[in-house]
Amino acid sequence: MDKSRRRLIKSTAGLVTTLAAHSLGASTLFTPRQTAGPFYPAKLPLDDDNDLTRVRGQEQSARGEISDLHGTLLDRNGHPLAGVRIEIWQCDANGRYRHPRDPGRQPIDPGFQGFGHTFSDADGNYRFRTIRPVAYPGRTPHIHVAVRPPGEEPFVTQFYIAGEERNAGDFLFQRIPAEQRPLVLMDFLPGTEAGSPLQAKRDIILGIS
Repeated sequence: MDKSRRRLIKSTAGLVTTLAAHSLGASTLFTPRQTAGPFYPAKLPLDDDNDLTRVRGQEQSARGEISDLHGTLLDRNGHPLAGVRIEIWQCDANGRYRHPRDPGRQPIDPGFQGFGHTFSDADGNYRFRTIRPVAYPGRTPHIHVAVRPPGEEPFVTQFYIAGEERNAGDFLFQRIPAEQRPLVLMDFLPGTEAGSPLQAKRDIILGIS
């Protein structure tokens, strides 16, 4: 075999190796899937907009630390996904879900919606007003998220608080590969808008194009 052919084969093999490594690396950038859990609403509330801190007909707003949760929905290539339905649901400040199977004994906060939805805008951005998640028995604080791209299987994950000590003992958080955990962690920082003392940003990266 002449030298030029050996160089070509070596170069091609190197390119294949590089592309394979890039593909493997890219896969770790996708937001990891997680379970929807047992408390996805049995019946969607009439008031299910993107502000979970106010319930239509209730004078009192939600208890807890009001937070602005926002981010961008992206495909596998980093392109924004527009017009996609995004849902969140979580327990209230008393650790109660608005679900008939919730076993808690504390009263349900009537001012907390519990579930909400929005659609990503033309740039893939989404936004919710909710509360900083709290723990309930057996789980670290978290927010459930469902993304429903048209023609695709719904994508479900959970968002967690960065630096929360209870993450270390949470069986679902610990199932996430260590390199993917930063993709579901949120820092709650001082808010910049009236009515939202806190804000948190978490992009969602789907393995679709």
